[in-house]
Formats: sequence, C-alpha cells, structure tokens
Amino acid sequence: MHARLGNALLARRLRRGTGIPLSDLGPMRAARRQALLDLDLTDRRFGYPLEMVVKAARAGWRIREVDVDYAPRTGRSKVTGTVRGTLRTVADMAKVLAS
Repeated sequence: MHARLGNALLARRLRRGTGIPLSDLGPMRAARRQALLDLDLTDRRFGYPLEMVVKAARAGWRIREVDVDYAPRTGRSKVTGTVRGTLRTVADMAKVLAS
C-alpha cells in the first residue's frame, strides 16, 4: 500500500511541477538507444526511472502512457511491498528531484 501511495504522490508532483502527463511511474519505457544514452543518466538505483522521465521531458521527448495488461507477480519482491525498499526509493528519488 505504501508503494502505491508513494507512486501516486510522485506522479502528482511530476504533473504539477514539470507538466509531465503521468499518472504512474511504471517500469516499462521505450526509446531509441542513442537518445537514451544522450540523456546521460547517472542514478544506478531506485531513482533511475524518475531521472529518465525528468531528463527526457527536459530534452523535449514526447512522453505518454500506454495501458499494458500484465499478470500478477509471482514470488516476493525484494523492493516493492517492503518498507525498507520504499524508503530507499524515496531517498533516491528525492535526490533526483533536488537536482
């Protein structure tokens, strides 16, 4: 529950602060390789998805959401669903938002 709430709050902050039209910071992205490399992403942990979206918006990329069907996760996540994983994610994403 805490991960879903954090995701919703982050998406809201992105919409308000940057105009990026997202309702979810989901894990799937599509981009050309060279354009992605040109973003010069530096975060190697949990801030990576946010850094990618923010830098892509600054670079003038078109950003849009596409609904994707998926099956429920099997097994246990090491990050999502744990308070420790959520706290690590919040700390990493706060660094991205501060830059």
